[in-house]
Order: sequence, then C-alpha cells, then structure tokens
Amino acid sequence: MTAAQLVPASEARADIPSPEITELIDLNDVMTAAALPTSGLITVEVNTDGTVSFALPRTEVGQGITTSTAMLIAEELGIPLSRVHITLAEARPELLFNQLTGGSNTTFATYTPIRVAAAVARNRLLQAAATEWGTAVTELSWEAGLVTGPGGRSADMGDLSPKAARARTEEVSVSLKPRDMFTVIGKPHNRVDAHAAVTGRKTFTLDLKVPDALPTMVCRPPTINGKVGSVSNLSEVRAMPGVTDVVVISTGVAVRATTFGRCIDAVRALRVSWQPGSAEGKSDESVLAELRAAELPMGLPSVTPNVEERFTFHFRSNSALEPNCAIADVRPDRAEIWSSLKAPIVAKQAIATKLGLPLGAVTVHVTEGGGSFGRKLFFDAALEAVEVSRRIRKPVKLMWHRADDARQGRTHPMATSRVRISYLGNTVLGYRQRHTSVSTDLSHGLGEIFTALAARLPVGDIGFSETFFQLSQSMPYDFGANSRLLSETDKGFNTGSMRNVYSPDVTCARELLVDRLAGKMGKDPYRFRHDFLREDRGRAVLDKAAEAGNWGRSMPAGTAQGIAFHSEYHSASAVLVELDCRPETVDRPVRDGVAGPRVTKAVIAVDVGLAVNPRGLEAQMMGCLMDGIALTLTSSLHLRDGHFLEASWDNYFYTRQWNTPPELRVIVLPPSTGKPGGAGELGVAASMAAVACAYGRATGTMPTVFPINHGTLSFEPKPTVPPIPASPTDGLDHVR
Repeated sequence: MTAAQLVPASEARADIPSPEITELIDLNDVMTAAALPTSGLITVEVNTDGTVSFALPRTEVGQGITTSTAMLIAEELGIPLSRVHITLAEARPELLFNQLTGGSNTTFATYTPIRVAAAVARNRLLQAAATEWGTAVTELSWEAGLVTGPGGRSADMGDLSPKAARARTEEVSVSLKPRDMFTVIGKPHNRVDAHAAVTGRKTFTLDLKVPDALPTMVCRPPTINGKVGSVSNLSEVRAMPGVTDVVVISTGVAVRATTFGRCIDAVRALRVSWQPGSAEGKSDESVLAELRAAELPMGLPSVTPNVEERFTFHFRSNSALEPNCAIADVRPDRAEIWSSLKAPIVAKQAIATKLGLPLGAVTVHVTEGGGSFGRKLFFDAALEAVEVSRRIRKPVKLMWHRADDARQGRTHPMATSRVRISYLGNTVLGYRQRHTSVSTDLSHGLGEIFTALAARLPVGDIGFSETFFQLSQSMPYDFGANSRLLSETDKGFNTGSMRNVYSPDVTCARELLVDRLAGKMGKDPYRFRHDFLREDRGRAVLDKAAEAGNWGRSMPAGTAQGIAFHSEYHSASAVLVELDCRPETVDRPVRDGVAGPRVTKAVIAVDVGLAVNPRGLEAQMMGCLMDGIALTLTSSLHLRDGHFLEASWDNYFYTRQWNTPPELRVIVLPPSTGKPGGAGELGVAASMAAVACAYGRATGTMPTVFPINHGTLSFEPKPTVPPIPASPTDGLDHVR
C-alpha cells in the first residue's frame, strides 16, 4: 500500500474588524485551528487490490461523515465511491485536538486535509509510473485510478501502490481539483453504510465478539449521583442463575452475568442502602429559583420603548437511540476498550490515569455509534466498564438501561433566558440577553482546546463555558448595540453538550421577541427579519423558506405559520412551519402521553457554503427539525426529590409520529462559498424557534416555558427502587 500524508502549510489569518466576535473567529474556527497542526498525520492508503482505505479521526454516530469523507477521497482520486473504504481511527494521542467530534466541525475541518492527502497519493502513484516507464509525469494521464502512458502502457493504481510507497517524510506541493470539475463533491449520494444499517450487518459496540466479555449492568442510586452505603444481599445475588460476579463500584453495584436478562434480574434483586446524591431534594421549582438568583443584571431600564421577556427551558435528555455501552478487558499491565467515543484521546488519558497505567498500555478502539447528539463526547460507560473489569479481573460488555440514561445520564441543562430589545420608531437601538444555566460540563476536550489557544482568542480572560458561549452565539440582525452574557450555577447535575448546546434556547428566546417587536412596529414577522438581517446569505435562505412555504397564506383559526432564522459556523438556516393548535388536534387521545399541537408542514432552507453531500445534508436537517419540535412541544425531564421521573422512551417524549409534519421540504441553496460550513447542528435552533413562534401566533399567547407541555405529567412515574423497570412479558401489548 501507499500512504500519503498532509503537511500543513504556514497558517494565514485575516482579521475582520467587526463588533461580532464570531465574524472574527467562532467555535468552528477554533476547533479547526487546533486540529491543523496534526493534520499531517492523517493518511490515505492505496491498497494493492485497487481499493483505498482511510482511518477517519472522527466518530461516525449516524451523521453520515463516513460517506462525505469517502466522497472527498473519491473526488481527488477520480475513482468510484465503492472503491473507498472508511474505518474509524483508534485513539491516537499524537493527533491532540484532531480527534474530537463535535461542534459541526468534521467536514469543515477535514475538507482540505483529506483532499490534499488523496492528491498526494495520486501524485506519488503517477511518479511511480513515470519512474517505472522512464517517462515524464506530464506524459501520463489518470482516469478512474488507471494510469496511462506513451506506447499504450497502463497500470492500475493498485499495481503501482508498492512502488509508490515511501518511508521518509518529505515536503511536496499538490494542486487540488477545481470546483468546476467536481463530479462527486456537491452531488447527492446515498450513504455508503445504508445497506449494512438496514440489513443489520452494521457493527456497533454490543455486536462485537470479544472473548469472555459477558453482559454487565449497574444497579444505580434512586437519586442523581447517590453512592452505595451498604448491600445486604450480595451473596444471595451472586448465587442467582447465570450471575458470575457482583461488585460495588463508584457509581453503584455492577452485575456480570451470562445474559443481559439475567443482569436485569440481578439488578432488580439487589437490596442497597444508598447515601445522598449531588442533587438531593431538588426539584424543578428549586432549580428555577437558583437560576433566578444567578441571573446577571440587565442594566438600567431602557428610556425608550422596549420588549422584554424571561423564558424557562427545562432539563432535557440527549435521546440517543443506542444505550450507553462499552467493552473493557483490563489486565494488570494493559487495558483494551471498545466504545463509540467522540473524544477518544481524552477517554484514553482518563482511563490510563484511573488504572495507573502508562498511556501506551491502554488501547481504545472507536466503534460506530447509534446516535449521539453530544452524548458520546462523554465516556461514562467506558470508565465504568474499566472499573468493573479491573475489580473482577475479567472482560465485561457493559450496557446502560434506558432508565439509567434518563435518570443518571447526561442532560441538557435547565436554563432561563431574559431578553430585552429597545427601539424607537422603526429603529432598533439595542439588544441584551442574559442566559442563565445549570452548569454545562465541558470536560470532554473543548476546554483543553480553549486553554491551548487562549492567547489567540478575542474573548479575554473568561471561563470555558463563557468562551464556548461567546464563540457559538452571534447576532444576525442589525439591532444596534447588543450583548449576550452567560451565567452558570449548580454543578450537581450530569450535564453535557447536547446538540447545538446553548443555541436552541438562546435563539428561541430571541426569535420570539423578534416576533413581538415586529408586532409592536406593525410589521410582518418575515418582512421584519428580512429588513434587519445583516447579510445577503441570511436574507436568501429566509426568502427561500418564505417563498417555498407560501408565507402569509390564509389559515384557519387555531392554526398559524411561524418563521425563524439562525446562523452559525459560516452557515445560515431559515425554517417555516405550520402548526395546528385546534382542540381536536391538541386533545387527541394518546395512551400515557400528551398529543399537543402538531406541526403539519415544514420548510427548511439552508446555505452551508459548499454541501459535500446534499442528500446527507437533507437528512441532517430532517433530524434537526425533529429535535426542534421535541424541544418546543414535548421533550423534557421532570425533576422531583433529587431524581428525574422519566425512565425510558415510553415516558420521555421525543418527537413522535403524531407530531411530525406530513409535508416536509428541505432546500439546499447553491454553493455560496468555496468550502463547507458547519451543518450538523444548524437546523435545531431555527426549528425550535419557528415552532415556538407558530404556537404564539396560533394561540395568541407567546410561550415562555419549554417544552410547552412540561406542566402536564401524563404518565405514572416508575419506581426508582429497583432502578430498572420490569420488562414487559407480552411485547404485543406494549407496541407504540
């Protein structure tokens, strides 16, 4: 095989004077800059059978990056997509910040490095053919991986691969294919893993056959982060059928058995005395009081007319379809771990520290994941699996129950957002937003990036969360002097960077006040946004959504349209929805659930610069819309007496079929720049805000608490002891 490495050229930077920090540098730019120094360590390998292999230093969790990566390589090598095989790289500490998946950064950061590596490989193959045939490279042609030379000579790139391989590192220059010659990039492609996914051949963590790694689960405390006091029946549970080991660990009592069913039986049988947790006695009401007390002041009252409101956003789950899971085999002198990890280097370092092993003695295999939405930036399951394996000296295949993740897993923090917009006549004079949140845990690697690049960030001496906040939020409207500040409180909860992090709440609050301000000025909400947007790209997506969605059409009472805008990471999105809030819709009977309003139509317009795979982008936007509907209407956790009441999908109401729009259109605008912008999270904030704005117009009352159905507890909470609910004995009676 031949391996081509990218050695980055010296970095160039053009500072753009602007009152908006994100126009100078945003979170995506920071992550890309952090990854650049080690981009030369990625390799594209051409195999002797004519296929191409690439170990992607990011994690595929359903977002389609293995497909877009294969497209980049196929484009530069001019070969069919079927000849490119993408795997996931193991944890490689030498990559530093180049192996962190998040912030819609993968395609943004790897677009050029991967293409360059493929182009270097192509050049080496051409040079090998030229040397072999005693001719100049300029006399050779390349088509579909076949090199042709004078006299009718030809060779496939696989045959040339051994001759092109080099052991030494050298500086080379390459020319990338110009955009007007693209035949792969920018064209819609199905996912390269689609067939494997729908036929059950795709391999996830729990599909792996690691010798002697038996199913393992944990009996967890009844309140958040409670600790084991004592266990009264350890010997009895150890003697249960199929149980091989029962051991107390830092997060509960771990059970290893021959099947997960027997693990569940054992967990339910354990009698544990628990010590208090980190959120003992807390409830939605008490946390809301903490947030109110931690709010930063809005400043002096406005002397001109203004609109002002405070919004509340309750705790929400990450909702990844795949349960948290990991396999660990810990020996006295080494450890091997398999898990879907978006920050595998940080995980490897944490595991080595926990075990007291040298970093080189720990191997972390990155597996594909079934969903993430920020959840897999954390490696809780891997740390638990390592702890159990070390204690019992046996391999384990650990899985969290869905009740575990709802009640003890990572949540999107509860928050409030207070917004004030001052105006005079038809001029907006100023915008202030004070966002207050339960602390967001950023210990997954982003904090280290901020520390490493601190001297280059235009944010002064502020904390990790405030840096993240300032680099991910922007003001797209010409609203005069504006400021957005974050205040965080209460570190007693297990939180995480849920998809789009702060943006859904911040943007939803802003867009609702924009609707109210438009009403005060006597202007149409769409036209008001159009007139105040600062950039042509923003106006273009807004106009496209309004046009395709037939904005302003006559609708029955109790129904309405909503429109909203959000921009981030050099991309822009606008969403138009139609919402049915009529009683016959809201009061539809749903067993143990609340139907609520229904989105009947949605149009999403996006400009991501250059869309590598428009079909994959459409799928991303569909998922963003489902997130937005959930966050506005149904999706939340209820905190009571130090624990969350939800215990699984049957009572955590992510968007259900009854709330999805029967009419949905995603419009990808033509390329507006020469490279991709961020896309993975782009549509969540605008979708949430559009649904909220539609609700306000349909009911005549602007919503201020989210989700709007949080106040209705539609189910009977499951017990917290035992922590895992009993499984249904007749699946047909429980199909939803």
